Amino acid sequence: METLLEMEKVGMTVRYSSFGYLIKEGFRSVFKQKKMTSASIIIMCATMFMFGIFFLIGKNVNYTVKQVESQQGMRVIIKDGATDTDISNLQVKLKEIDGVNTVTFYSKEDALATIKSSFGDHQELLSAYTEDNPFPASFFVTLTDLNKNKEVQDKIMKLDNVEEISTRNDTISNLSKIAQSIQTITLVLLLLLIIISIFIISYTIKLTVYARRKEISIMKYVGATNGFIRGPFIIEGIIIGIISAFITLGIVDIVYSATMSNILSSSVMKAITISLYSFNQLFAEILLIYLLLGTSIGIIGSSISMRKYLKV
Repeated sequence: METLLEMEKVGMTVRYSSFGYLIKEGFRSVFKQKKMTSASIIIMCATMFMFGIFFLIGKNVNYTVKQVESQQGMRVIIKDGATDTDISNLQVKLKEIDGVNTVTFYSKEDALATIKSSFGDHQELLSAYTEDNPFPASFFVTLTDLNKNKEVQDKIMKLDNVEEISTRNDTISNLSKIAQSIQTITLVLLLLLIIISIFIISYTIKLTVYARRKEISIMKYVGATNGFIRGPFIIEGIIIGIISAFITLGIVDIVYSATMSNILSSSVMKAITISLYSFNQLFAEILLIYLLLGTSIGIIGSSISMRKYLKV
């Protein structure tokens, strides 16, 4: 029993020792090959910076589209002669339709007031309509998803006391297409930049592996496993990826915050009711993405660069 315990302790000591060796060699390789490491980090930062900018642009465009979507809707014209009870029942039925977000009632008086406000200083031209108001009451309906626009319209037209529907179908269709295009472009760019980064990191580490090819061959001949030999280089790739992630995060923070400050202070942004993400709102998400990208690219790049030299 004591012998088994001693063997387990020895095994644990060996594993900890091996792990410590891998970490130590990984860091040693990073700081020993300063020029190669610096070149790799610079290129990694460049590609991750490009991804970060496109990612933030994509997030803000989608966020803007969502805000515009929430303001888009359709005006459901109520038939003349509908009683208050009819109008209340219609409002309940509109809210029950799948895809409907909000339902806002506008009386005939509200419609007249809106028209008057558009006439500015010449509102007296509409004074004759105060007693005999020709403008219909309506509901303004917004949607949870613009793709359901046609489906919701068809259901509304089947309801009682609905005269017609006024909507901007072209605007709604264009907004949906923009949102889908942005998501596709962002995904394609992400995949492209990942491939470029993997190629760069694998090529850089390959140079380090080539310089130590004799050492690797000797380790193979004396019985070292592929995992043991590959370990320091994978650690090196991870370290380069993590360093690149934090450096890029700082650069993107400075550039994005400065750009947003200028955009938000412009007269155009002050005139519209559209907001944009601040970097703090996206910090956790982009940090996680950068760390995952950096470590994944480092591991994959290191593994690819080692394949040739592990075949002895």
